[in-house]
Amino acid sequence: MREAIKEARKAEKKGEVPVGAVITLNDVVIARGHNRSITRNDPTAHAEIIALRAAARKLNNYRLPGCKLFVTVEPCPMCAGAIVWARISEVIFGAPDPKAGKPNHRALATGPVLQQECSALLKDFFRKKRCLFSSLRSLRARAKQS
Repeated sequence: MREAIKEARKAEKKGEVPVGAVITLNDVVIARGHNRSITRNDPTAHAEIIALRAAARKLNNYRLPGCKLFVTVEPCPMCAGAIVWARISEVIFGAPDPKAGKPNHRALATGPVLQQECSALLKDFFRKKRCLFSSLRSLRARAKQS
């Protein structure tokens, strides 16, 4: 957590909200991040997201099982979702989020629009993936038999 605090101090020096994050694998730091939303003009440039991206590049994998995320404040809903999708094994946070991650803005959501076409794109993609995976598995099985 001390390393995450160092990252938070970097954010503070840049005029950012002082949040820092560090990702470890087998107790070795593999990635760091601090808030950069203001300096990058990027609403997704939270400390956790920056650290997740760096860890994914380092491990050459968008999934990060076995990794621990240390962050100075409880993750917001966006970051929590990214943490889940990355398959981080454990999150250790310093301070609880006093707003409990509740945003102060609401966007109007409209949908479904062109539902069948949009659904077909996804279904076709995953059907092709399953077929390819099944074919590869069959080829490997035949190779082992010979």
